[in-house]
Amino acid sequence: MDLDDEVEEEFEFSRNYFLAKESGSSRKKSARKLTDIDVVDEQELRAAASLIQPKHHNEILALIHSSYRPFYREWLLALRCGSGLLLYGFGSKKAMIQDFASTALAQYSVLVINGYLQAINLKQVVIAIAELLLDQVKTGRKVSNRDLPKSQQPFNSLSMEDLLTFLEEVETEEDSCFVCVIIHNIDGPGLRDSETQQYLARLAACSHIRIVASIDHVNASLLWDKNNVHTQFKWCWYHVPTFAPYKAEGMFYPPILAHGGGNQSVKTATIVLQSLTPNAQSVFKVLAEYQLSHPDEDGMETNDLFSVCRERFLVSSQVTLNSHLTEFKDHELVKTKRHSDGQDCLHIPMAAEALRKVLNEIS
Repeated sequence: MDLDDEVEEEFEFSRNYFLAKESGSSRKKSARKLTDIDVVDEQELRAAASLIQPKHHNEILALIHSSYRPFYREWLLALRCGSGLLLYGFGSKKAMIQDFASTALAQYSVLVINGYLQAINLKQVVIAIAELLLDQVKTGRKVSNRDLPKSQQPFNSLSMEDLLTFLEEVETEEDSCFVCVIIHNIDGPGLRDSETQQYLARLAACSHIRIVASIDHVNASLLWDKNNVHTQFKWCWYHVPTFAPYKAEGMFYPPILAHGGGNQSVKTATIVLQSLTPNAQSVFKVLAEYQLSHPDEDGMETNDLFSVCRERFLVSSQVTLNSHLTEFKDHELVKTKRHSDGQDCLHIPMAAEALRKVLNEIS
């Protein structure tokens, strides 16, 4: 083929390309929309998805046990030296971190935060950490009375700043005494705001707290500045792709091809309530039953709720009730409304039928 033939062939190809684009643009465009897709019910979709057999299950387990378990000693050494562990890579790292905690961290106090949840009560987490640390140092007699918090108030009544100050100032005779905080998805929706990250950074900087966290978001590193990374979290980065499905992390997100609405609200509320204490569930039941029996009212007054719960021995003080209400509000299970007489009323933002389903699920 000579040069003229090649030029002619290239010209013909270009001409045909533009003719095709011109004819394609002149055709009638489809009137179909994304909203026209006949999506299925979420429960049906999840049931169908649960029947799909996971692939390469044995290979994933072998990868964790043979490739990553040998690093457990190195990870523990990093924690003992005051660093934090940040694990990244494709695939859920939840099972691997739990395996690390159950083997290498068996002798330490461990607290787990599921950062993939939509809302997290960070103050309750900090209270739990403070109680664990105080119990650990008291049991081991590694702390003197002068190192204990000066206030005799329970941790529940302290502010967030007071709690962090206690964790920062408590001293022990043995440096290896620490509480390990495991955070699945520290870049999750319930933790990624700047205020929460600053609190977590202060926790990580405490001499007797260690952080083991995982990230999955592509922009997770933008959560922290240079000070957070190097002087507070003191991250040791480890690339540990597990290729495991994000089963636990994805269950709180509605599937794209499923209906949302009431069913999703019932499922989310049920999951949250089942993770709370029986007393907290009972407090929610009191409020729900009142709302169902008084549909025309704006809600139940806080004082009335406290009176009923105290009579049923569900709470002993207003502080305890406020702790439960804070948990409900953080998960958007309960909202506060202003009554016409100026009193604050508690209202569950759910339809009556959905609320009955929630009560049946947790009963």
